[in-house]
Amino acid sequence: MLKGALQSRWATLAVLALVMAVVPLIAPSAFYLRVAALVWIFALAALGLTILMGYAGQVSLGHAGFLGIGAYGVAIGPTHLGLSPLLSLALAAVLSGVIAYLVGRPILRLKGYYLAIATLGFGLILALIFQSESAVTGGPDGMAVARLTVFGWRITGATQWYWVNAGVLLVGAWIALNIADSPSGRALRALHDSEVAAAGAGVDVAAKKLAAFVAAAVYAAIAGGLLACMNGLITPDAASFMHSVEFVAMVIIGGLGSVLGAVVGAAFLIVLPQALTSLQEYEQAVLGLLIMVFMIVLPTGIVPSLRNWLAERLS
Repeated sequence: MLKGALQSRWATLAVLALVMAVVPLIAPSAFYLRVAALVWIFALAALGLTILMGYAGQVSLGHAGFLGIGAYGVAIGPTHLGLSPLLSLALAAVLSGVIAYLVGRPILRLKGYYLAIATLGFGLILALIFQSESAVTGGPDGMAVARLTVFGWRITGATQWYWVNAGVLLVGAWIALNIADSPSGRALRALHDSEVAAAGAGVDVAAKKLAAFVAAAVYAAIAGGLLACMNGLITPDAASFMHSVEFVAMVIIGGLGSVLGAVVGAAFLIVLPQALTSLQEYEQAVLGLLIMVFMIVLPTGIVPSLRNWLAERLS
C-alpha cells in the first residue's frame, strides 16, 4: 500500500513537472508564458483550498482574503517598514496563518452553509480593509510592489517568473501530496466523510479542521505575494468575493481532492477566458455555458473523470 502511494505521488509530480517543461517549448511568445505563470500562481492558491475542501470537506468563500494578505504584505513591508520583498513574503505567509488560526477557532465550529457564510463575511471584511485604509494600502488605486530579489537575483520578465512560480507550485504540490498520504491526511478524509464517525475513531476533529484552514491560508498568502511581485502592483480586487468563487470553481471543476485537479481547474479558468476574448460581449456567457457543460458531463471533475475513464479502458 505504501509503495502504491509513493508511486502515485511521484507519478503526479512527474506529470506536473513534464507539463512545466513542455509549455516553454510550445509557447509562441512571452505573453503565453505570462499566462502560464498566472496559472501556476492561482493553482497554488487552489491547492490550499484542495486541502481544506477536498481533504477536510470544509467550504470557504473567503479564500481570496488570504491571497490579499500575502499580496499586500509584500507591498506594505518594503514601502512602510523597509523590509525586503522576500522577507515580507515570508512574514505575510506567517501572518496569514496566524490570522487563520485565530479566526478559524470560532468559525470552524460551524458546518455547511453556516461555515460558508462565515468565511464569506471574513473575506468581505478583509476586502473592505484593503479598500478603505488608503494610508496603508493605497485604497482603491492600490500600491506599487517592489520587485522580488532572491540572493541578489532580481526576478524580472515572463520567463523568469514562469520558472519561479512553477518551482513554488511543484513544492506546494509535493507538500499537499505528502499531507494526503500521511496519517493527518487520512484523518482529514475521515472527517470529510463524517465528522461524527471520525470523532468516534479518535480523530481530533476541531484540531484537524483548524490545521487544514491554516494550511489553505498559507498557500493563498504565498500565491498572493507572488502575484503582487510579478505584477508590480496590487489592488483590492485581488481579495474580491469573485476571486474566492473562482478558487472554489477551480477546485470543483478540476476535481475535488485532486492535486492535479487544482492545476487543471486553474488552467481552465485562466486560459479559457483568454481564448474567448474574440467573442467580446459573449465571452462570459460562453464561459459560463462551458462550465455548466463540464460539470454535467464530468460531475466529479475533469481529472477524476478522466482517470476513471482510463481505468475502465485499461481494465
